[in-house]
Amino acid sequence: MAATKLERLAVIGAGTMGNGIAQTFAGFGTTVQLVDIDEAALDHGMATIEKSLARFVKKEKLTQKEAEAVRSRVHPSRSLEDVGEAPLVVEAVVERAGVKREVFGKLDEITPRATILATNTSSISITEIGAATSRPELVIGMHFMNPVPLMSLVEVIRGQETSDETTAKVFSWSEGVGKVPVEANDYPGFVSNRVLMPMINEAVYCLMEGVAEKEAIDTVMKLGMNHPMGPLTLADLIGLDVCLDIMNVLHDGLGDSKYRPCPLLRRMVAAGRLGRKVKKGFYDYD
Repeated sequence: MAATKLERLAVIGAGTMGNGIAQTFAGFGTTVQLVDIDEAALDHGMATIEKSLARFVKKEKLTQKEAEAVRSRVHPSRSLEDVGEAPLVVEAVVERAGVKREVFGKLDEITPRATILATNTSSISITEIGAATSRPELVIGMHFMNPVPLMSLVEVIRGQETSDETTAKVFSWSEGVGKVPVEANDYPGFVSNRVLMPMINEAVYCLMEGVAEKEAIDTVMKLGMNHPMGPLTLADLIGLDVCLDIMNVLHDGLGDSKYRPCPLLRRMVAAGRLGRKVKKGFYDYD
């Protein structure tokens, strides 16, 4: 199926991933309904889009007029009912299975029967989420990478019942916004986080056990392995709470002790040091 562009899209959740997904599709002409029940989160999401577009203008990747047009296509809302008749809804709420099942159950009730329901989950079972609906064949994973407007990959994950037609449409829509979709099957962590998160977790163990200081760990991985940023810096960018959630999914889903979350990671999250989003994680951000 050739790349196609969506006329309408609904995104549920205005956090880091949700507002990035909304901006990306709006940048390719799609009218986006950005929904979040938390007014402060919605306001912050819209402000983040505006700041991101301003950076594109400053770097001369967009004109001011083009940036304003992108912004005008994103419509904030606090009601799920406003998803309307969009052919695709992308959920990007907190990485908790129970919350996602609840959202999908509601979306199943209020959206047209043909609407594809996608989740941006980075680790939770697509099959489990799809089972909360009456249309598991139309439920699929669309795992975008952070920051969404800049990263080209979309990990497309099929649940047990996801149809070939649903997968083909999602591939086509992903390509229509300049992304490269790659298919994965429904196992804990999929490909991206099954490989990435144990590396981050092991870096935290290195720090906890005094193998090296945080700067040294990051420098080894940047200069020695040619990574664009070190694993502890990356963990701060992703969010330490998100990293912990994903490690718990891997540990519970695969039952192997090698996926046991590092105690220091648990302690950092308990202390509220969640990374860049709160200006403190393994590093402090002013």
